[in-house]
Amino acid sequence: MSYLSPLLNRSGAVAAGGLDAGVASHYGDPNREQRLLAGYLGKPGSAVVDLSHRGVVTVTGPDRLSWLNTLSSQALTNLAPNVGTELLLLTIQGRIEFDARVVDDGGTAWLIVETAEAAPLAQWLNSMKFMLRVEIADVSADWAVAGSVTEVPGWEKYLVWVDPWPNIGAGGYSYAALPEADHPGLERPWREYLIPATEFVEAVGSLPLAGVWAAEALRLAAWRPRRGAETDEKTIPHELDLMRTAVHLAKGCYKGQETIARVHNLGHPPRRLVFLQLDGSLHTLPAAGSEVLLEDRVVGKVTSVAQHFEMGPIALAVIKRSVDPAAVLMVDDSGEKYPANQEIIVATDAGQVLGRQTGFLRPPR
Repeated sequence: MSYLSPLLNRSGAVAAGGLDAGVASHYGDPNREQRLLAGYLGKPGSAVVDLSHRGVVTVTGPDRLSWLNTLSSQALTNLAPNVGTELLLLTIQGRIEFDARVVDDGGTAWLIVETAEAAPLAQWLNSMKFMLRVEIADVSADWAVAGSVTEVPGWEKYLVWVDPWPNIGAGGYSYAALPEADHPGLERPWREYLIPATEFVEAVGSLPLAGVWAAEALRLAAWRPRRGAETDEKTIPHELDLMRTAVHLAKGCYKGQETIARVHNLGHPPRRLVFLQLDGSLHTLPAAGSEVLLEDRVVGKVTSVAQHFEMGPIALAVIKRSVDPAAVLMVDDSGEKYPANQEIIVATDAGQVLGRQTGFLRPPR
């Protein structure tokens, strides 16, 4: 049976769909909820977001971090307790199979993933155990996740994953086209709390709630990619600027590393993530999956859309790297057209780091 959050019983709750099915899209006033979550109507963190539909996988045992280190894009061997990071599990071609938020409490590594990915991730990890001292469990039914911009008073006892985005982690690399001090993700600190499911309703209590629409609008404004939204079966980390938080370029071997290194050092990612400021005169929003056009040519697709309380209609899209960054694009939703101005997330010349350092450059692909 599909998951339904107990908080959907709250007054005004409207159920979400898609990746967020099972929790509330909003509680009757999406714009106010977004402003509250962002801290414009009080202290940041005064509202929480029900993310109890998220999947949770645990890895225990003395070999847990060194083992995950060998499998993933992230350096985890010396991960300190209560420090949040992000890992990717890749195909041999470097394409993203799993994207997990990771925090270790000193005895257990907790992996937070999208709803549908918990069972496949646990199954895949179990297939890779061999003789190592690790135990893997899908504990999604026993734990609920809640999000907030900052610390939630009274929740100090709960384990929390603090999003490293947009800070460049050890071994990471920025593909952004703007100075790091100007990255909009700095305006959105983000935390996800792990709360026993039996305590979830009581823990939330009378705290103000914001729906996932509010959280998504802040995510898009922060240029933060999401697994299942900005990704498809061909996505490599370079295209989404995930090299900054989810990839350690100097760690040991792992599946997909050759592609990661080759594109980073000698090539270019074939596509790039872009932020779109949409024309709001139609008073509607295009659907995720809508085509992005340059004149009459399809150059990409919209991956996420939101109504931001300050900027109006916004979107993330994945487009061809070669698209002129100054071009005004058009979003086509089944014939409904939305002019869209670009803000560059992944630079058009991202990659070829070794070529730049040595003076050797391969011809563009």
